[in-house]
Amino acid sequence: MSGFSQGCRNASLLFRELQAHGYQGSASPVDRYIRLLRKGSIAPPPPRPTPKPRKITAWIMTHPDNLRPDHALDLTQVREACPELDATFRHVRSFATMMRDLRGDRLPAWIDAVPEEDLPHLHRFAHGLRYDLDAIIAGLSVPWSSGQAEGQNTRVKLIKRQGYGRANFDLLRKKILLRD
Repeated sequence: MSGFSQGCRNASLLFRELQAHGYQGSASPVDRYIRLLRKGSIAPPPPRPTPKPRKITAWIMTHPDNLRPDHALDLTQVREACPELDATFRHVRSFATMMRDLRGDRLPAWIDAVPEEDLPHLHRFAHGLRYDLDAIIAGLSVPWSSGQAEGQNTRVKLIKRQGYGRANFDLLRKKILLRD
């Protein structure tokens, strides 16, 4: 498609190209639009708004294979515009890879690499990891999880809250055991 932005100023040629792409309207709106573009009375489209911090955080925290292509492009543009965010991105992704691949042995090197950047919040996080380093390395290295036990705790708390003020311990015990 040659298009106006590529230098084509012929309205009838642009109209035929638009028809080839499925446009079913008449030629007059295309002709009027081209005349306005020639006069310069139509401003270029405004730049895309900067994404909200929450959206950028979601993009960073999403696995690269699950990120939509347009979001990946937006994330790349944001990273290019902000070196601190790019450094944060690299550290977060390497930590996520360490967690996913159960490579707790890489944690000390990751902690040592964080202070090289000017990222105070990440510095505090890395510093806090040093207090219980052996347990964290073990947690990042073994495939076991306490998820099942935590799920049961959550279920019991939900049942307890549902009967708040109306049920005694005997009913709570029966509901938990019978999985109502």
